[in-house]
Amino acid sequence: MDYMQHLMLTQAEPQQMDLGANQDDSHEAEGLLQKKIWLPKLVYDCLPYFYLTAGFTAFFATLYISEWFWILPHYLLFSAACLHLGFAIRRRRRKPRK
Repeated sequence: MDYMQHLMLTQAEPQQMDLGANQDDSHEAEGLLQKKIWLPKLVYDCLPYFYLTAGFTAFFATLYISEWFWILPHYLLFSAACLHLGFAIRRRRRKPRK
């Protein structure tokens, strides 16, 4: 058996793993993502329109790029994400609450 085969066999042996080692870290991260934040009423009301404006601006900016630059797909992706967020927030706020 040569050295490489010996090295592969020694590293392939089963090892004991502590599956709960990172569990505390994941609970802290979930709690941080689920925390509610407070925004001033003006910012809260203008948020969907900001997203829509940013999305349309990024989309129309792609029309002025004369060549296929590396930034064009990024503009289109940012535009799609902003428009999606803007319409989703606006639609969710307009639903009548029961």
